Amino acid sequence: MISKQDNYSLREQCLLLGINRSTLYYKPAGIRPIDRALMDLLDEQYTKTPFYGVLRMKQFLNSKGYCVGKEHVRTLLRSMGLVAVFPRPKTSGIKAYHKIYPYLLRGVEIEYPNQVWSTDITYLRLTQGFAYLVAIIDWYSRFVLSYRISNTLDTGFCVEALDEAISKYNMPNIFNSDQGSQFTSLEFTEKLLAAGILISMDGRGRVFDNIFVERLWRSVKYENVYLSDYQNIPEARYGLKNYFEFYNNERFHQALDYKTPRQVYLGDASQTSVKRGGELLVVC
Repeated sequence: MISKQDNYSLREQCLLLGINRSTLYYKPAGIRPIDRALMDLLDEQYTKTPFYGVLRMKQFLNSKGYCVGKEHVRTLLRSMGLVAVFPRPKTSGIKAYHKIYPYLLRGVEIEYPNQVWSTDITYLRLTQGFAYLVAIIDWYSRFVLSYRISNTLDTGFCVEALDEAISKYNMPNIFNSDQGSQFTSLEFTEKLLAAGILISMDGRGRVFDNIFVERLWRSVKYENVYLSDYQNIPEARYGLKNYFEFYNNERFHQALDYKTPRQVYLGDASQTSVKRGGELLVVC
């Protein structure tokens, strides 16, 4: 928008645009190596103990020899999008104008593909910084329908994942998520409502309402991310593409009677009928 080759000086261009000239010379500070090391440790510990709050995480880092205060730990956890799993008066990240939908899956038996889809976001550590990973899965089969990686916690990459899942695999009866601002946003919920999909949201501090995605994150991190040490987002995209292909097509799941997610999602034949709202649909 501002160019040194323009007929107007940089000062005049800033005045016309109503911005401070000092912003032209601002260079965002990169994450400090010590903070990146702390965030990697917090990520690993959170994967093991998602119920650890700020004080326990502080104690954990102290036990590893890092002299760090609770406020700094709180700042790091917030930047990672990590919230401890326990009942709280309010859930951080929810916008006041966003509608919260009730949890619809308590006591519901999951009996067929496309009955329930679910989504969540997790922190993704990189050698050169960090990113966020969102995935959408089918509850019945654990099949990963779509995923996206982003360097910010905006809504856009979540909507992209939703669009891809719907375009490739039709639609579920119920879509379940947590109460994060990405999933309560109008941009996200209106797509679900327009398609006639029922929206379900986890109760505050109830990680087990979305347990299948939590299990997916543990598998992704222990079987791929922690072993790969991805340098940057392009490298992570390539590596996770290969991993999710393996996860869907080759990884046998004990809970699925040692079948792969794709076998259960599609059935033993190349195409299978699945239910949605009382109708029969064909998934190819």
